[in-house]
Amino acid sequence: MPDPTSPTPVLARIASDASCLLRALRALPAERDASTLAAHITDAQDLADTALRLFSARSPQAARPSPTDLLLLHRVAQIAKAAQDAAAELTAALARAVESQRRQAAATSRRVVLIGPTPQQFIESAVDLLDRIPALCDAREWPESPCH
Repeated sequence: MPDPTSPTPVLARIASDASCLLRALRALPAERDASTLAAHITDAQDLADTALRLFSARSPQAARPSPTDLLLLHRVAQIAKAAQDAAAELTAALARAVESQRRQAAATSRRVVLIGPTPQQFIESAVDLLDRIPALCDAREWPESPCH
């Protein structure tokens, strides 16, 4: 029976899920709907949740963690933060997109002043954050990794 706290399959799933979310965000049309953005926010939050569950499962295992265990915990914490920050950026994109729609609908003239950053800029920031996750999951980069 596999160890449920083994980081290898969890990190592989996080890397795969992050790559799928990256592809979806890069393929978003300029005119995206709010429900699509909301679904991607949930995906990013799920990535953070998975990383935090792995962190919780691994952190109490040793009274004196080895340097390798500490490196793993550090990377998992970085993954969780990147995913949470990406979710926050996507939430900002959603809020800005809805605000822009509201301003356009309420405009009494053809000229509408939209505020920046644009939803696309928030999405690009989320992509930059998520782009770090697969490398953080790659156990081959770790010295004396328990994941080999």
